Amino acid sequence: MSVYLGLMSGTSLDGIDAVVVSWPNDDAPAMQVRAHVHQPFEPSLRERLLGLNQSQPGELEDAAAAALAVAQAYGDAIDALLARASLQRAEVRAAGAHGQTVRHRPHAQGGGFSIQLLNGALLAERCGIDVVCDFRSRDLAAGGQGAPLVPAFHADRFGAAGQARAVLNLGGIANVTLLHADGRVGGCDTGPANALLDAWAGEQLGVPYDDQGQWAASGKVDPLLLQRMLAEPYFQRPPPKSTGRDLFQLSWLEAHLATLGRPLAAADVQATLAELTACSVADALQLHLPDSRELWVCGGGAMNRHLLGRLGLRLAGWQVRTTDALGLPPQQVEAVAFAWLAREFTARRAGNRPEATGARGPRVLGCLYPV
Repeated sequence: MSVYLGLMSGTSLDGIDAVVVSWPNDDAPAMQVRAHVHQPFEPSLRERLLGLNQSQPGELEDAAAAALAVAQAYGDAIDALLARASLQRAEVRAAGAHGQTVRHRPHAQGGGFSIQLLNGALLAERCGIDVVCDFRSRDLAAGGQGAPLVPAFHADRFGAAGQARAVLNLGGIANVTLLHADGRVGGCDTGPANALLDAWAGEQLGVPYDDQGQWAASGKVDPLLLQRMLAEPYFQRPPPKSTGRDLFQLSWLEAHLATLGRPLAAADVQATLAELTACSVADALQLHLPDSRELWVCGGGAMNRHLLGRLGLRLAGWQVRTTDALGLPPQQVEAVAFAWLAREFTARRAGNRPEATGARGPRVLGCLYPV
């Protein structure tokens, strides 16, 4: 039995999802999720991490300290996970740990980079388990964008021979995996999702997120604001492409609001942000996977009923369902993906999909901190 842990904290900064996943061996396709925990970030750590998405005085020292704090938080999540699964540390082959993204600039002058804060050495020392982390760097070194990384796992877990289907992760950023009927696998980040929706809800209502999209549902979409946001060049760029808070942040939204020259009700802004996500996802799917009529949704945004409803309207004739129906709850998918990536690293198999990231070829992803 091969047992791996997967730990993921996404762009939405809502906390850490951690899972225990077992396979009969490192080559078997069948898997079992034995336990899952969700651990919110302490408010002070969340604010530190959010602030580190922008340049600031003393950021190198702050980032190093935050990486230590993230490692401790991941360690706490592992403790809770092992207790829930009644599992001993010695039974775990490795933990695949994503870390917290604070910068993602794959087109930076002099070479693209993506920064995930996590002190892997401290996490291995803290937990007594081999840690595999830093998954994006090798793909970037091979000319890729280091994102999205989940298409390889989505293909392994959700692919169906001879059937075209799409998998959508609604995290801080929305990313789609394109599973073509002929076996080809593609994917890209389509644009913002929870990052802007949560940020606007936080600023206007003082709440961490818009529960089930009820606030957005109370507003009306503003066509002019939607049109101007959709004019962002990122949306017209062909895959492979990826993005993050470096572009889609409150200042981006506020700049567009300023161009309207008139006030807009806060709920109408939220409704328009939800429509922006639905439009950008639907446009990408209709352009790059036109023969599919299946969309399987995961991530925190899968709980946003209003957003799923808007996706259904934008994707007329498509079946829009969550990954629950495929046997994996939406909140677990990304964490399981990093357990899977740790298993692929252990077996020295490629974890990227060059068609999705733009890398020169398949690469083994990750860096090992052994116990």
